[in-house]
Amino acid sequence: MSTVESVTAHPLRAPLRRKHHTAHEAREDVTLVLVEIRSSDGLVGYGQVSSTPMNEICKWIERFAETVIGMDARSPIGVWEKLFSLTAPRVGGGGLPRGARPQIMSAIGGIDMAMWDLHGKAAGMPLFRLLGAENKPIFTYATGGYYVEGEKLTACADEMASFVDAGFKAVKLKTGAGRMDDEVERVRATRAAIGDDIGLMLDMNGAYDLTDCIAFAKAVAPFNITWLEEPLHWYLQPVDFGRLAAASPIPLAHGEREITRFTCRDFITLGGVRYMQFDATRYGGLTEALRVAHIADHHDVLITPHHAPELHCHLVAAFPRGGYAVESHGSPYRDPLWHGMYSDRAQIKDSYVYMNEKPGFGYELDWDFINKNRA
Repeated sequence: MSTVESVTAHPLRAPLRRKHHTAHEAREDVTLVLVEIRSSDGLVGYGQVSSTPMNEICKWIERFAETVIGMDARSPIGVWEKLFSLTAPRVGGGGLPRGARPQIMSAIGGIDMAMWDLHGKAAGMPLFRLLGAENKPIFTYATGGYYVEGEKLTACADEMASFVDAGFKAVKLKTGAGRMDDEVERVRATRAAIGDDIGLMLDMNGAYDLTDCIAFAKAVAPFNITWLEEPLHWYLQPVDFGRLAAASPIPLAHGEREITRFTCRDFITLGGVRYMQFDATRYGGLTEALRVAHIADHHDVLITPHHAPELHCHLVAAFPRGGYAVESHGSPYRDPLWHGMYSDRAQIKDSYVYMNEKPGFGYELDWDFINKNRA
């Protein structure tokens, strides 16, 4: 039996060309934890964590390595269940600290992604084939419209038009940071710039309470919006989303910050969410993302994972009825790590991700770039 021989966390950081912000937070750099797992038969699997705080997540990965080393290297689910069992009280006392659960679920997710990559390499198959899927192009859209100090109000429209010129058939605009009338103008200008045939999503980063969000939804509905993403304040619950879904003329998207399938289930069944965005690189890994996707599929909810199109394309491919799209960066300046860390990966062209036949997640890493961007 092949066993796990080592687990290593590689924290990475790269500065943004220009500081930007969303309705929720400002950023001046991007970070990523690359998780490396080596097996006793010489294979190496890589996972990713795109959550924060990075140092804490790395400490949990190092701590979990003590548990994972020696386990079956071809059993990502077995490793996931073992680690997840540590998060709850056990007979005789114990259980990991409650306050660290987001970081713990991030660490579990990174290890899980590496285990699945290892599993695919051991089988000599790309993950989409291991999951029973066909090698078909996966639809992707480009995200932009971040707020930059000193830019004109409608600079986002020019940026979105450039994504369309690059071949994207759908774009996602950051919204919610300004006055509502200004935000409506940004949406109007963007729709005018990209034309009527291009999909337009709005990413709100938890900007509104229920009443204001209903008003905003009605104000932008004439611009043919595909979805409102993360529309409500962080503390509002699935029942509040259900009230919004009943009143909004635009469907809702949510789930990128949920850490387990259980809350995703509630947003689907109680919250009226039409697009589920659970992010395997942020929390829980591919094992939990597959469970979320099954719940979504059972309820006729579309699967649209947040971030990492080269990884999430395998998940979407496994759900041909409910797999809708993966998210891409329209500009290399929005995530220099993503654009620089690979020497080969699934390719994006004309709004589709084209998967390759390499085993595991199907990518090769550029270690010179990685070593230059270690945190």
